[in-house]
Amino acid sequence: MVLVAADTSGKHGNVALARAEVDRHAHPPKIQTFESLEVIPLQGGTFSAELVPQISGMMGRHSIQKTELDGFVVISGPGSFTGLRVGLAAIKGLAEVLRKPIAAISLLEVLARAANHNGRVWSAIDAGRHEVYLGDYDFLQENPSVSEQLVVQEELVATLRSNIGALFVTPDPKIAALVEEHALPALTVEWPRSDFIARIGLEKILAGKTVSPGDLDANYIRRSDAEIFSKPRSQ
Repeated sequence: MVLVAADTSGKHGNVALARAEVDRHAHPPKIQTFESLEVIPLQGGTFSAELVPQISGMMGRHSIQKTELDGFVVISGPGSFTGLRVGLAAIKGLAEVLRKPIAAISLLEVLARAANHNGRVWSAIDAGRHEVYLGDYDFLQENPSVSEQLVVQEELVATLRSNIGALFVTPDPKIAALVEEHALPALTVEWPRSDFIARIGLEKILAGKTVSPGDLDANYIRRSDAEIFSKPRSQ
């Protein structure tokens, strides 16, 4: 199976091309080998100009035809409103034309999985305005996602204090320092690359956890400023 995975959620955006051997006779199908063919960083603010040409370039360099693609994986949020819209629109268009499945994944889930911890994991990234995007996962459960929310920094500390024993991960050194200032443990992980995202997405595709192009939507968590400050229409 050949996959394209993209993350346009923020300044750490990148796109990857990956290939895997899958045992389709297993129930459910199992990944036998997984190979990252190429990962290319994307510059924030230029996603709309870069994404599709970079995908085309990678496929050309690895002699892969568009008909050989088996699916797409994309970060659906949270993150930059503009970046997410651009990335999702591009993947939606490609998947619709090629009639291929899409696995949409939360960036917070990817970060939690990066800890490789078999248990309860909290993950967080900076949301600006002294706020944090916070995800809560339990990887002992079949469906690990418990909740994702936007909290102020004080709420983050209070939440972790009331959940001693769970692992907390973040790629942001400032958030890690904030937590550690309150004598709470924090594991700093790297920002995930799209080949790692592709590996998680492949598991979802094999499990049938896909979304159609028409149903693909962003998971902003926070409402946009336009929504927050727009005036209600007069009746």
